[in-house]
Amino acid sequence: MNQIKNTLLRFQSIIALVALCIVLTLLSDKFLTPENGWNIMRQISINVCISVGMTLVILTRGIDLSVGSILAFSGAVTAGLLKYGVELPAFNVFMEFTVFGAILGGLLVGGCLGTFNGWMITRFKVPPFVATLAMLTIARGATMLWTGGFPITGLGTTFAFIGTGWFLGIPMPVWIMAVLVGLAMFVTHKMVFGRYIYAVGGNESAARLSGIDIKKIKVWVYALAGILAAVGGIMLTSRLDSAQPNAGMSYELDSIAAVVIGGTSLSGGRGSIMGTVQGALIIGVLNSGLVLLNVSPFWQQIIKGFVILIAVILDRLNHPNED
Repeated sequence: MNQIKNTLLRFQSIIALVALCIVLTLLSDKFLTPENGWNIMRQISINVCISVGMTLVILTRGIDLSVGSILAFSGAVTAGLLKYGVELPAFNVFMEFTVFGAILGGLLVGGCLGTFNGWMITRFKVPPFVATLAMLTIARGATMLWTGGFPITGLGTTFAFIGTGWFLGIPMPVWIMAVLVGLAMFVTHKMVFGRYIYAVGGNESAARLSGIDIKKIKVWVYALAGILAAVGGIMLTSRLDSAQPNAGMSYELDSIAAVVIGGTSLSGGRGSIMGTVQGALIIGVLNSGLVLLNVSPFWQQIIKGFVILIAVILDRLNHPNED
């Protein structure tokens, strides 16, 4: 009996996903189609990128509420560099950027903001919730300043290929998502850095006594979360052919939901990248099904909220001894 229970707990996300797909297939004949399948994969690709970084953060017993704003600012910087370049009148200098250069600029912004989060948390002992909440506001304000409150559009077909193109019959966002998930799984399962992440989240005091540089690990984790948020911002900007000042609103909530539904413990030290992918799939399938069934957007938010609550309650019931 215990073996059956353990098996069900191990595969509960997959079981929930399969059950949800069966129910939606019975309720809508448009759900189980190739077009809808690719649409779901494209939609979750951005959330998966953000959620991979969020998983690393939560594994260290942290949280990052700023990923949506970092996504918006990084996407806006990428679009601005690509469209307008950088002008330095004092030095009589004007720099144009290629697509590759603009993308590097956006990734650098995301990495710097994430590093700043980690530095505030480790150097000044600011609680992760407070530090990243402050960054949420800072990055959102910086996005408004950078864009002037107006979208940056007309970014070209080469850049648009990132978000709308197809390669070998598969959308480019799905390729990008798959590569990042593969790299994250390699890091967490095969590299010493990955083992350190689990050790810090599992028992920070024991990790410190064993010689692990706790501060360094946390700074790197938040930096990676910022970079992955920037990847999501670049993908979103490319898909829309526009950098919207209000992009990424509430994306941090969907990201945390994917991580929690995927089985990662908010107490740190337990979870997996693949579980997060499954959680993002559940959210994507649920969103698609509710749209196909013409459910009101207001009810969709309520239903998603209850799904998150149920996932957290099940986690606490299955692991009652965790702090």
